[in-house]
Amino acid sequence: MFHHHHPYPPFIHSTTEKLIVGTLPPPRFSTGELLERDVDFCYGSYYNSLWLYIDAIHDIGFRYDNSKEAVRERQKYLWDHKIGICDIVESANRAKIDASDLGMEDIVLRDVIGYLKSYPNIHTLLFTGGNSKNGPEYHFRRHLKDYGKSLTLVSDEIPRIHQFSLEDEMGDLRNIKTVSLISASGSANRAIGSLPLYRQLKSKNPAFNTFDFRVMQYMEFL
Repeated sequence: MFHHHHPYPPFIHSTTEKLIVGTLPPPRFSTGELLERDVDFCYGSYYNSLWLYIDAIHDIGFRYDNSKEAVRERQKYLWDHKIGICDIVESANRAKIDASDLGMEDIVLRDVIGYLKSYPNIHTLLFTGGNSKNGPEYHFRRHLKDYGKSLTLVSDEIPRIHQFSLEDEMGDLRNIKTVSLISASGSANRAIGSLPLYRQLKSKNPAFNTFDFRVMQYMEFL
């Protein structure tokens, strides 16, 4: 079994308002065997990169390489936009060394609720994947059960939106919204292709593709 440990600690600061929540980066980020265009930071895989969508939305012109400057560019974006990153999986074992969420076993979760209590400005969680088995929303639902809580549906339109409440130290309730964005993984392309909205947009513009659809969806939240 390959022990897949998350190589990056949560990136959260005192003014963070939105928190991106995924699972684990590909195993090569844990072993340090990065590809030429990978960035040594959260969501750093060039071939499955949240940063490509953010780049397209904001026209930033990120670097895509192993340099420290590429990391600083992404950290600056997060600081400026009051966004943090805290993937929910701390570690897992794998029989096969790949990035599949389904391939994770003996999963150890991070205490995301604990981070939310420590950073009271956070009002939104952005899941980079839905409620399929071993996805970030799936694990967060399990995590909430440990605190006797559950998600309440707000909108069933994609991306689905839920909310839950969290008590602060004074006993006051704070509502936190969750948004289940479509995964950046190529395996999610088939799901996108089956969506009525995607088909409608594709019929109007044959050049419209799954990358464009993700950019359109992520734009509202990032």
